[in-house]
Amino acid sequence: MQDVLGSNEEDISVKVENESEQKALLELVKKLNRREKTVLQWRYGLRNSPKRTQREIAKALDISRSYVSRIEKKAIQKLMEEMRKINSKK
Repeated sequence: MQDVLGSNEEDISVKVENESEQKALLELVKKLNRREKTVLQWRYGLRNSPKRTQREIAKALDISRSYVSRIEKKAIQKLMEEMRKINSKK
């Protein structure tokens, strides 16, 4: 029986792949407009901000909750489309 310290090769490759995807995603976020960035940051607790509900975001931005939902959906769609483009080039 062999004791193994650390991670195996598969775990390491997954970690590297995830880190690579995260870096790519951070670059893509730069393509979003200011409001889209703000909504995603607050909604998902990015950049050390606390996670907020759509209702909390709506109140802070003085817009409707349904508009927050549309902004969030549009921003995520933009990011997914850009990620697909990147992945199709691989």
